Amino acid sequence: MSAQGPKGLDRIIKATRFSLSGLKLAFKNEAAFRQELILAMILFPMGLYFGETGLEKALLILVLFIVLIVELLNTCVEAAIDRFGGEKHELSRYAKDAGSAAVFLSLINVLVIWGIILLL
Repeated sequence: MSAQGPKGLDRIIKATRFSLSGLKLAFKNEAAFRQELILAMILFPMGLYFGETGLEKALLILVLFIVLIVELLNTCVEAAIDRFGGEKHELSRYAKDAGSAAVFLSLINVLVIWGIILLL
């Protein structure tokens, strides 16, 4: 690792630009990300309202961010696999299905956490 990239504040600014670009691309190209983002925007204020303690509010909001994070990672997996061609391969199917399963589990996590906090 002899090449040195930007450091300090310049590095933070560039990393922020890359991150915002990734969010913009995901929003533009991924219907699932848009749907989950809309869901999060609706549930976020509800989490602040319905959570009785700071911890409950934090958990209700945290699980929403987890869905978005997992969806972005799933998008990364799918993009990397698609980059190398469209031919059918068992490992490609496995990686894509596992990424989809991770998103599915993160959504179930939302239901479980919200259900526990709001119903118990």
